[in-house]
This record gives sequence, structure tokens and C-alpha cells, in this order.
Amino acid sequence: MLNSDQTEIDLPPTHSESESIFSDCGGGRTGSVEDAGGVGLCAQSRIAESGEAVKKDLQHLSREERRRRRRATAKYRTAHATRERIRVEAFNMAFAELRKLLPTLPPDKKLSKIEILRLAICYISYLNHVLDV
Repeated sequence: MLNSDQTEIDLPPTHSESESIFSDCGGGRTGSVEDAGGVGLCAQSRIAESGEAVKKDLQHLSREERRRRRRATAKYRTAHATRERIRVEAFNMAFAELRKLLPTLPPDKKLSKIEILRLAICYISYLNHVLDV
């Protein structure tokens, strides 16, 4: 996970960036030797230059803008959704455990979260009263 000062540089180039990379080299065909990936040397150097340009663009942004851009990535959203799902599951499990400790008739009656909290408050007050007497 990145801290607030770090930026995520590995953003994929947009379609228009890749078109301009290849159009400057004659549509990707320069007559030079192409590597196994099919990208010519000219295109490789343009990609490296665009990566450096992205770094420079991100350096002049404010901390808040870098944070916004980082949060806009699919990787960040997926991680956030996973953390939120784990948090909600833990929250619901805690309510289920609290519900098991509260006496109700019938014992398996379904209660909302607010009803569980209100019943817990009343039950704790009752137990305090029993201990004081």
C-alpha cells in the first residue's frame, strides 16, 4: 500500500497516447528490428519517454490531486472494496455475538441492529440494578 506521499506511476497509457507513440514512428513500422513483443525500438523509446513524462506530471500535482488519481485506479478500488467487505462482516459478527448474550422471547427472534443496541443498554442497566441491590 502506498503512503500519501507516494504515487502510483504504473498507470496504463491512454488510447490516444499509444496512437501518438506509434504514429510518430510511421504507424509502428520504422524499418528497425522489432523485439518479440512486436514493438519497434522507436516505440520503446517513446514509451519510456512517456513514462518519464507521467512521473514529471505527477510530481507537480498537489498531494490531494495525487491521492485522487491514485484512488481512481481499479487496483485501489478493488482493495478498498475488499477492506470494506471485511469490516462490514466483522461488524455484523459483533452484532450477532452481542445478540446471543441478550435475553429475548422467543430466543431466536430476529432483531435489527438498533434494537440489539437498545436491548443491550436496557439489559446492562438491569444487571447494574441487580448488582446494586
